[in-house]
Amino acid sequence: MAVVVPAKDEEATIGELLERISRVQIPGYMLRTFVVDDGSADRTAEIARTRGATVIPHPANQGLGAALRTGLRAAVEAGADAVAYLDADLEYHPEDIPRLVEPVLAGRADYVLGSRFLNGARGMKLHRRLGNHAFTTLLRALARCPISDGQTGMRAFSKEAASRAEIIHDYNYAQILTLDLLRKGFRLEEVPVQYSTRRYGLSFVNWCYPLKVLPAIWRELRTP
Repeated sequence: MAVVVPAKDEEATIGELLERISRVQIPGYMLRTFVVDDGSADRTAEIARTRGATVIPHPANQGLGAALRTGLRAAVEAGADAVAYLDADLEYHPEDIPRLVEPVLAGRADYVLGSRFLNGARGMKLHRRLGNHAFTTLLRALARCPISDGQTGMRAFSKEAASRAEIIHDYNYAQILTLDLLRKGFRLEEVPVQYSTRRYGLSFVNWCYPLKVLPAIWRELRTP
């Protein structure tokens, strides 16, 4: 089984994250962690290597969507039976990985969203909560599916879903990926996951985020 972690300038968190991932146990499976270093200017890649992760470098920053695309490709090529993905900033807890991948390993789902809101999303700032609600409401309407957290940075994929996922936008992946996989007939499930506020660094989500995301969603909807 593979764990994919896109990271850019996350030297403050990547070591702790990988240490905690290394303690995760899923009976019958060995975990291999891929860190996609998306043009970091700090020691992210160096620290990740010392923690035993397979580091895949992007010489220049390409965006979170591109980093996830690279990580999924590497996991599929490595023969992973399932793939878990989580952000590198410690907002998500690696201890939730077994719960996240359980629907995939049990054969109930092909694609799993780790929902912060099913667990209350305690501590999330108001502007982020409102933004998440707006984009999730849009995604729910487009997908015609009862999704509670369309923006989550913790997801799981079956081998087939990971191999067939198309991330057409380098900057964003969240809504487009879900629409793509649902349109292809993959089964979706949500599970509650823990959430902590970011302690270090800056979120990539800012005022221009909607200006980049909405055109990408429109292109996905127009794709035959």
